[in-house]
Amino acid sequence: MRKADMVARIADKTGIPKVDVLVTLETFFKEVKTSLTDGEAVYVRGFGSFIVKKRAAKIGRNIKKNVAVEIPEHFIPAFKPAKEFMQTVKEHATKETDGTEEE
Repeated sequence: MRKADMVARIADKTGIPKVDVLVTLETFFKEVKTSLTDGEAVYVRGFGSFIVKKRAAKIGRNIKKNVAVEIPEHFIPAFKPAKEFMQTVKEHATKETDGTEEE
């Protein structure tokens, strides 16, 4: 699903104009980015957490030149889903993969 699809679905379900939904989503994304850049996690109860993870320094390999390359310690954004969210996805995905999904 693309962002445009998400905006259309939310607008259809809520009756809010698509432009307003788009502005709200863009603002949410911007605030998450800003918070993570500042080192602050974002917690959304029942959905999950947007966090910053620290990756340790390691040795990688440039396979074209066959040379070892040191990859320094760095930070990456990550999403950790809530337990309820994970359970819902597990149950639904299991129904789809084993062919027991009802229409």
